[in-house]
Amino acid sequence: MALIYLVRHGKAAGSFTDDMDPGLDELGRSQAIQAATKLHQHLPLTLLSSPLKRAQETATLLANAVQQSVGIEDRVAEIPSPGLSLTARGPWLQSVMSGRWSEQSDDLKAWQQALCQCLIEIETDTVIFSHFVAINAAVSWATGSDKVLVFKPDNGSITIFDNTGDQLALIERGSEATTRVN
Repeated sequence: MALIYLVRHGKAAGSFTDDMDPGLDELGRSQAIQAATKLHQHLPLTLLSSPLKRAQETATLLANAVQQSVGIEDRVAEIPSPGLSLTARGPWLQSVMSGRWSEQSDDLKAWQQALCQCLIEIETDTVIFSHFVAINAAVSWATGSDKVLVFKPDNGSITIFDNTGDQLALIERGSEATTRVN
């Protein structure tokens, strides 16, 4: 059994349609500090991050505080949008998020399955710094929902899962806010 703390990165300096890989802005750094403060009480934990800058920068604040390294896990990265221009990404993402997993391409279904398999394989309590749609993909899987968008995790929010018995179970949703997906 392992508890998995899935953390949405702090607010990015650019949006999904502005920048392929933005870092954090000032508010995002503040949100990362708040998340690190909450998580510090649960240590020692393994730390993993999406390879994207905003997730890694969010992870770094906790890692530095506890003098621990952060592993990179590609399977918890942002929803893939290969070949789309920055301007095409926004409408595409809105279409995906308003739909159901059963309606998505085989590539997106495979991405969700790989992400959830990653969470199921974890053997020790772990903090993972990830993204809005990735967190939704895990919550959908754990709750048996076919909806892509099941809640709106705020920047810096912490959603908790348990992977006992090769199953992914949702323990607690992170804080939810009206948020613009970055």
